[in-house]
Order: sequence, then structure tokens, then C-alpha cells
Amino acid sequence: MEKPYAITLNVGSSLANHTGTWRVEHPEYVHRMPPCNNACPAGENIQNWLYIAEDGSYEAAWRELIKENPFPAIMGRVCYHPCQVACNRAELDEAVGINSVERFLGDHAIEKGWKIDPPDHETGFSVLVIGAGPAGLSAAYHLRRMGHTVVVRDATHAPGGMMRYGIPQYRLPRNILDAEVNRIKEMGVKFEFDTRVDDVHDALNEGFNAVFLAIGAQLSKRAYIPASESARILDAIKVLHDVEDGNQPLLGRKVVVYGGGNTAMDVARSAKRLGAEEAIIVYRRTRDKAPANDMEIEEALEEGILMKWLSTVKHAEGGSLQIEKMELDESGFPQPTGEIEYLEADSLILALGQEVDFSLLGNSADIDTKDGVMPVDHTMMTTHPGIFAGGDMIPADRTVTTSIGHGKKAARNIDAWLRMTTYEKESDKPVVAFEDLNTWYYTDAPHAVRERLEASRRVQDFSEVVKGLDESTALYEARRCMSCGNCFECDNCFGVCPDNAIIKLGPGKGFEINMDYCKGCGICVSECPASAITMISEV
Repeated sequence: MEKPYAITLNVGSSLANHTGTWRVEHPEYVHRMPPCNNACPAGENIQNWLYIAEDGSYEAAWRELIKENPFPAIMGRVCYHPCQVACNRAELDEAVGINSVERFLGDHAIEKGWKIDPPDHETGFSVLVIGAGPAGLSAAYHLRRMGHTVVVRDATHAPGGMMRYGIPQYRLPRNILDAEVNRIKEMGVKFEFDTRVDDVHDALNEGFNAVFLAIGAQLSKRAYIPASESARILDAIKVLHDVEDGNQPLLGRKVVVYGGGNTAMDVARSAKRLGAEEAIIVYRRTRDKAPANDMEIEEALEEGILMKWLSTVKHAEGGSLQIEKMELDESGFPQPTGEIEYLEADSLILALGQEVDFSLLGNSADIDTKDGVMPVDHTMMTTHPGIFAGGDMIPADRTVTTSIGHGKKAARNIDAWLRMTTYEKESDKPVVAFEDLNTWYYTDAPHAVRERLEASRRVQDFSEVVKGLDESTALYEARRCMSCGNCFECDNCFGVCPDNAIIKLGPGKGFEINMDYCKGCGICVSECPASAITMISEV
């Protein structure tokens, strides 16, 4: 009787000295989605550029990074790094300092004078970008790389949008902003400043093939506050804009800022640097409900900014404000108590959020707006064919990084629309969880902390508060990445395979599995630190 093939050991059979047909499943190398990549609003391939940077290949890492985001030196300063919140390493010791390494690469590129290669072809299409903020600049960059002619128009006299007129220099030095924007100019993007667009439809009549709207939200929200004629009430955006233009606003010795967002923190901290002896934040909710980033609040407190939570401004007199205390109801919403106190103030600055100026839509009703924003479809197109929009003027989180992601997404869809095709995004891969990793192989390595100036030194001028990493520390931080879901050639699989079925293909080329010898034991899967191998059933 013929023996079952799986146990046949006849000389000359395919199993002579082989173990491959013992298995009912086999291992396979996979590429999964790291949580940092998944959380990045700009869509950076974070894990990849960290991996490249690990051996000191900084220019290669920078070039990989700017495929998705042209502003690493800016983002390394102003991004609130949701990637680090998602980082699996945080459950082992501390999250990888992704933002710190990004800043290092961006600063290193500026120092070395690295340039962005111009497009290798011209498409013949031209696109107008209205607004030179993060969304507009990002769209212009990606469209130009695709070979399109790009014109950027902005009503102000310098590029950057809220990066320039909303983020103070102590957070984002202007030489850094200018250096990264200048690279886009050098690619051939044309800028037209001090050029207000009164009707977007005129742009299409000029011969542009498509338009991207990215004007941001630069109008301060107003709130009715009863006030005497002697009360000095200013809006935060105007104050920050004046500071940027060198027109020092007259704020007085005691300044009150009404609001709890990042703009409120920025304007209060700026007031201290402009000479105010006292700056106080008044906000109607509690600290944990304040929209400002917690680090912004912490740095403001360190600099002596006072906070009055659960408080609202009821009336403004010359030199005095009437403040009503609030309390939380059963649902956690603040309610007035009728309890009043008085607060000395030479000026009251309103930082209650921003709104979009839709006057550029003209009298046309063919572009929809709703609840103060402009709805767009999945391609970022408005209700008017050929007119796209992104950034703070569409429904989304209002951050610089989100806007940069909008610009990239819009550029890809504009390119497809111009070529009468559709942009197909790569299907999402499963996100790797901490439980998927074999963390036994990773040693404890706490993250490198970026040094900050002493609070007493900070408030003296607008010098940058947070310092960057040096080369050795940036290398250390990059090497802390656990490469979640993707092979980093640690050789564990090669070393533990009992059948020598794993074949090394060389540095950067990964591994191959010799299925004649692999018996499907799964040891390589269980011992892979990064969860980059999975078992596939053969039944």
C-alpha cells in the first residue's frame, strides 16, 4: 500500500532531506500600518523616514519625509504630534520623539542648503491657489511637483498665513518659515502678494484650469460684551498681526484675554513679552475642557500667565472688568452663578475663535457654505466643478498639520480631475496594536527631552522657547522606533528558524522563505519583535 505523501521519505522524492510538506500553514512577511503613520494628519510615512535616519542618512530621510510634507522644520515646532500620542512605545516606556527628529531633519536641511528637485516635465495645466497659508502652500508644492503651473495669491504681503500672523516668533522663528517657503518659490511656484481676490469665479475666467481655496479663518469671532466708551477691547488676531508687522499694540500694564484656545495662550504670552506686567486668561470652562493644547497652557503658566477658569466677562469699563463666576451643571456645562467680581484691566483681548471670510464667493450661489464652513466632497471639490477647498475653511480640525494634509489631498485630486481620471488612494492596512508586538526584545530607553529656556528668560523677548536636538540625540531618538508592523531586519527570524528556511537577501532587501524546508512551525512569527510576519493557512 502506498504511504501518505506527507510521511514518505523515499530517496528521490521531493521530501528527501526536506521538511516543507509537513506544514498546513506557512509564514509570510507583511507590511502593516504603524499607529504613528495612521495618526498623522499630513499623511507622513513616519516609520520609513525614521528608519532611514537611524544610520545617519539624513538627506535621504529628509527627502522621504518631504514627499508628503514640505515643512519638517516648521512642523517640528508647531505640530501637536498626534503621532506620538498613538505611538506604541508609550506603553513600553515613553513615546518616540518623532516631532523632535522631524525638526532636526528640517533644520539640518536648511543648514546644508538642500533643495527640492524641480519637476521633470510640464503638464500644461495651470492652477490658482488662493491663500498662502499651510493648506495653500502644501497644495502649491504638490501640484508643482506634478508638473503643473501654480500661482499663489494672498491678500497679505508675505507667505505663511496663520503660521506667520497667528503663531508668535517664540514658537516659530521667521527665518525657519521663510527658508522652507523659499524652497517652494525656487521650484517655480509664482507668488502674488497684496492681491485680494474679490470673486473666485473671475479666476476661472482668467484661464486657470482649476482653483484651490485656502483662505483660512482669519476673522475673529465677536461676542456681545456690554462696555463703556472708555473700555479698550481688541481682537487677538489683530493683535498678533500687528506684532508680526512691527506695529506694537498699546495693551497697558494689565491685560485680560477672553478665551481658552491656543490663540488665547499665544496672545497672552505675547502681551507679557510686549511689557505687560500682568496677563490673565479668562475662560468659561475648566482647564481640561479648554481647546488649547496642554503644553501651551503649561508653558503659559510657567511664564506667569494667570488663569481664571469657570469665569466669563459680563461688562467692560475703562480699567476694570466685571467677571461672573460659573459652575458646572449635572451635564458638565458651565452655568452662571450670579456671583460677580471685578478685575483690573487696561485692555481686554477677545480670543473666542475665528471665522472664514466668504466674501470672495461674490454674489454667486453655486458654491455652498454651511455653519460657517464650506462643505467639500471626498475629492476636496466644492459644489462648483474645478473649485476645490481645504484648510480651516472646510469642516475639520483647525491645525497646521491638518491643513498641510488637506493641501496634499487636494493636489492629488486636482491633478486627477485635470487629467480626467480619479485618484485612488491605497487601501488602508491594519493598524498594529501594542499587543501585536513582541516587546521582550526592546530595552527600556526613555525619550530625549528637548531643552526649553527658563521662563524668566523667555518673557524678555520673542526668542525661540524650545531648542532642538543635537545629532547624537536625534540619532538615539530615531533608533527608539520599534518599527511596528514592518521588518527592520533584526535577524530574529533568521536566527530562530530550526530548519534554516529563512534566507537573507542583503541589507535593505529583507528576507525570503524557502518553502521546501519551512514546516510551518510559526516560531519566526512568535519571535518577530515588530509583528511583521503572519501565518497563512494552506488548508
